[in-house]
Amino acid sequence: MNYAENLEKALVPHRNALKSHVLYKSLHSLSDIRTIMEQHVFAVWDFMSLLKALQRQLTCTDVPWVPTKNPELARFINEIVLGEESDVNAQGVPRSHFEMYLDAMQEIGADTSQILDFLSSIRNGRNVSEALASQHLPYATQSFVNYTFEIIATGAPHQIASAFTFGREDLIPDMFIEILQASEKRDNTSYQQLRYYLERHIELDGDHHGPLALQMVTELCENDPVKWEEATLVAEKALTMRLALWDSIAESMAQPTAV
Repeated sequence: MNYAENLEKALVPHRNALKSHVLYKSLHSLSDIRTIMEQHVFAVWDFMSLLKALQRQLTCTDVPWVPTKNPELARFINEIVLGEESDVNAQGVPRSHFEMYLDAMQEIGADTSQILDFLSSIRNGRNVSEALASQHLPYATQSFVNYTFEIIATGAPHQIASAFTFGREDLIPDMFIEILQASEKRDNTSYQQLRYYLERHIELDGDHHGPLALQMVTELCENDPVKWEEATLVAEKALTMRLALWDSIAESMAQPTAV
């Protein structure tokens, strides 16, 4: 039995629903991109938390150090950490992808106050759920992040890896980049930070991190049918939460702007 193929088949309806989501049909302007980014930034942030949870599980971050049980998996996750937490931006300056996303938001005039206040709350000792609630975020955004931390709390590497690998379907449409190009031409400006983030994100996920992450899930689940079933359920739920997030953002975009 090919467990990985079965998992991929189970995700097809969810992926198809994401690819054909009404949100993409609602994208018409730079303002729409701002609206998406102001909520999606929380998903970009909690992705980093999934990554660090995996690093804790699969490498030794304690002192005194001892060798890991699976050096190959340790190498996988450390390679992904290097790219996601310590990449370089368009100017060649070391930045995490989350920080690049913030830079891109600021470049196009998106509101970063909620995510920055949220991070401040986390630094001041609030737990994630409380910090989210303090920002009065849409229910779908809070639920998305809270589910991520439910999976992290299991401490089960195969479940965390599944959410990391299969549940983060960003599916940036061509329309997104087309609107950016049209806005640059109209405004006679360059949104270099956002363009670079999109291109770098696609490059790394498709060519490097994606295959590594798939191999990581396969190594962690091995031939254990229970682990594969759990990994499948986590991936399906994570994509369901992503659909709910997209639904919520699409609804907010459809609301008439107050004059």
